[in-house]
Amino acid sequence: MERTGHDIGQSAAAKAAATPKLATCAALTPTQIRVLRGVHSGLLNKQIAFDLGIAEATVKVHMTALMRKLNVRNRTQAAIVAQTLAI
Repeated sequence: MERTGHDIGQSAAAKAAATPKLATCAALTPTQIRVLRGVHSGLLNKQIAFDLGIAEATVKVHMTALMRKLNVRNRTQAAIVAQTLAI
């Protein structure tokens, strides 16, 4: 299949869009990364809190911070970012 300039431009745009996510992911704290892994695994805040030995309210604080850093609006979008970045 022949690649057109339009296809190549889309590929470059996709890579450029992923770059800020990678940089933002590096800005996450170790605990935020562990919380994100829990979300990616489909765990509830209560389950993540138990696994990490922290309060559920603390998980919610970490979720708010990591969603802001990843520029996502909800847990589902955060889980998709985690999947994309193989966290």
